[in-house]
Amino acid sequence: MALEHAILVSLDERSGSGYELARRFDRSIGFFWAATHQQIYRTLKRMVELGWVSVDEVAQDGRPDKKVYDITAAGHEELRRWVAEPSEPETFRHDLSVKVRGASLGDAAVLADEVARHRDLHGERLDAYRAIEKKDFPDPSALSGRQLHQYLVLRGGVRAEQALVEWCDEVLAALRQDESREDRR
Repeated sequence: MALEHAILVSLDERSGSGYELARRFDRSIGFFWAATHQQIYRTLKRMVELGWVSVDEVAQDGRPDKKVYDITAAGHEELRRWVAEPSEPETFRHDLSVKVRGASLGDAAVLADEVARHRDLHGERLDAYRAIEKKDFPDPSALSGRQLHQYLVLRGGVRAEQALVEWCDEVLAALRQDESREDRR
């Protein structure tokens, strides 16, 4: 997926300034497609040139004019084309997995600390996703359309983070057990 498509989806949900889009990426879409503020602004400029988004200058008191971006008919057409296009499953690239595989080459206690750190970070993200789920989607059975789609993506994030927390717990238990075996030798 290109950043353009993530921005088009976001603008289809609600028009906004580059700053507002960047904040949305920080709080929601960025959980699944990360982008810096600079990348978002650069991409918006290119999307205006492609005719996928329009930009309106909005005057503000005591501040520079604000550029508000909105998706165009051509942008909607690009989104429809992209959504219909087959995509390959993501290739799983995970540095921590490679480190665990190479654990015998280093200090297992240091690796265990790193796994525990990752476990804590995934646990925090899982808690954040669950808080969003509780706040924004209290009755999932009543959802349809855009809200259902947003909920389904969030559920994918919940399940992925839950799996990573469980995997980290499994790795930590196995490393402790292995260390215990080594101590007995």
